[in-house]
Amino acid sequence: MQLTRYLPALIACLVSACSEGGSGRSGEDRNSPEVGGPSRLGVLQEEGGALGFAVADRPYAFSFPRDHGPHPAYRHEWWYVTGNLDAADGSRFGFELTFFRVALAPDATQPASEQSSAWRTNQIYAAHFAVTDLQRKRFRFDSRYSREALGLAGAQGEPFRVWIDDWSLGSDASGEWTLRASAHGYALDLNVTPLMAPVLNGEAGLSRRSDAANAASYYYSVPRLAVRGTLTRDGVAVDVQGLAWLDREWGSGSLAPDQVGWDWFALQLDDGSALMVYSWRWKDGSQHPASAGTWTAPDGSYRQLTPGDVQIDITDHWVSPRGGRYPARWRLRVPAAGLDIEVRPVLADQELQTNPRYWEGAVDVQGTRNEQKVAGRGYVELVGYAREHQR
Repeated sequence: MQLTRYLPALIACLVSACSEGGSGRSGEDRNSPEVGGPSRLGVLQEEGGALGFAVADRPYAFSFPRDHGPHPAYRHEWWYVTGNLDAADGSRFGFELTFFRVALAPDATQPASEQSSAWRTNQIYAAHFAVTDLQRKRFRFDSRYSREALGLAGAQGEPFRVWIDDWSLGSDASGEWTLRASAHGYALDLNVTPLMAPVLNGEAGLSRRSDAANAASYYYSVPRLAVRGTLTRDGVAVDVQGLAWLDREWGSGSLAPDQVGWDWFALQLDDGSALMVYSWRWKDGSQHPASAGTWTAPDGSYRQLTPGDVQIDITDHWVSPRGGRYPARWRLRVPAAGLDIEVRPVLADQELQTNPRYWEGAVDVQGTRNEQKVAGRGYVELVGYAREHQR
């Protein structure tokens, strides 16, 4: 089977690496722009279409905890956890742990002899782990990738678990979720407790990227997760607690040729509300009409937002030393929620050197809601801005 018929050259390289040793790792290297595994943009730029895979093209009956688990009939999916943590001594950290599942081919195309072998699989997993250390002004990240074979990586529904090696997100024997990962002198071991039910984004969970028939995915979030546990830094463990956000998405379509990336905001306000906005971009930098968002009230009720419901003004930029110019401060206004806020990164350089590179980092929020002061924290993802150095 020609892997590049289903995946771009990047993921074909990952497959080759995994076939040699089963799994792989790629750590931070500020001198190399191509050390990491695939990002969401890399997955969504795959060529080959959704032929043979299930597609997200109609309403879906979500069921939990089942849908926390994998959906192998679809071409790709991801589990995204981002959050902000505080230690008793005043130290503050941001973190990201992301798992991707990418199918090389539909299950039906696998010969029976291959399906019966413990060594063969049509599923590739990749993961990113990143920590922002405000006290020491550090940003550290790592990537891993693996075939699903032999238990090296995988996902399951009940009890929920997704993992690569010893990086994992899932539920323990008591049903409480746990999150574990370590790299470059940092390790997280957290208990995770949802503070609200899953929120369905888009049209009752059907999120469209463009007008193309298969350019959609099933998408839900859990905007407020209480996290508590330990963060180990340079061998010293400290107790931490904070809030995290879970984003879940699966489908089989890709981006339209004229879409280059997106800006994604996941913001948790101190009045218990939450705002998620994703703004797709055309090649000329303008906003794609498929952009959308979700406003979640403190009681867990939520409403969908259209591009006309959210005004985003970029008020500053950051230039990556590795090539590319990113937005670096924003004013967001959502009149329907009475919201007028400024969003500011806590550290300028929170760029992950994946393929392609992208920026995702911890942010602070200040402003007003219904003319009352409000503050908060969150995460922002900026995709499609990276550029290689001119030679």
